[in-house]
Amino acid sequence: MRRFLIAGNWKMNAGPTEAKKLADEIAETWNGKSPKSEVLICPPFVSIPFVVKSFRDTALKTGAQNVHSESNGAFTGEISTEMLQELTCEYVITGHSERREFFGETDAVVAAKTKRVVTNELKAIVCVGEKLEERKNDSHRDVVKFQLEAVINSIDNEYASDLVIAYEPVWAIGTGETASPEQAQEMHKFIRSILSDFWSETIADNIRILYGGSMKPGNAKELLSQPDVDGGLIGGASLDSSSFNEIITIAESITK
Repeated sequence: MRRFLIAGNWKMNAGPTEAKKLADEIAETWNGKSPKSEVLICPPFVSIPFVVKSFRDTALKTGAQNVHSESNGAFTGEISTEMLQELTCEYVITGHSERREFFGETDAVVAAKTKRVVTNELKAIVCVGEKLEERKNDSHRDVVKFQLEAVINSIDNEYASDLVIAYEPVWAIGTGETASPEQAQEMHKFIRSILSDFWSETIADNIRILYGGSMKPGNAKELLSQPDVDGGLIGGASLDSSSFNEIITIAESITK
């Protein structure tokens, strides 16, 4: 049984003051409770310590939105896995579509960052997904397969348990569009088949695949009810504590 992972990606929003307020509001709802779902917030780097402090007495977890593939050195402006570990982060997002598009991260760069994360006792949320034109010309499966295989080819199967995959239909991020539950399930099942063919069915069955295309309270139940959808990588809705808590509550109500 795969445990839901409800992960909030705050992107370049919520500096320390706002982050502390938001995290306190989320923590207040779950303080003293042990959610059946795993709950994670990935704030900007400068806000990580404040979210960690808010979550200290809860089961909620903190992660990062990015990391460098080297442990240290002359890489101005970058952050290492060791630094994130000192902050008690448990997860790192790699390969987000915005990193690929705006910062030129190639599949090779994403693979190197992911390998660094999982070989340094952190968990990676690896994002894969197609653009609108790639879906329209029916190349979306090839795009996702190529992105995913670039990562798993670089990782030994002993680290497979530290991988989470997030399917991002890029055309549905921040646009208000959402893949239908059937479209989401189709792609999640396809991703699991790639993992199964590469490693084994047993390993693939234990890797969580999140939906990362504008999940919100209004569509969360339908999406999370799909057999291969194991949670959400949530952007805009995670910046509203009521909406994010509602998604967690919906996940808590669903038994696979």
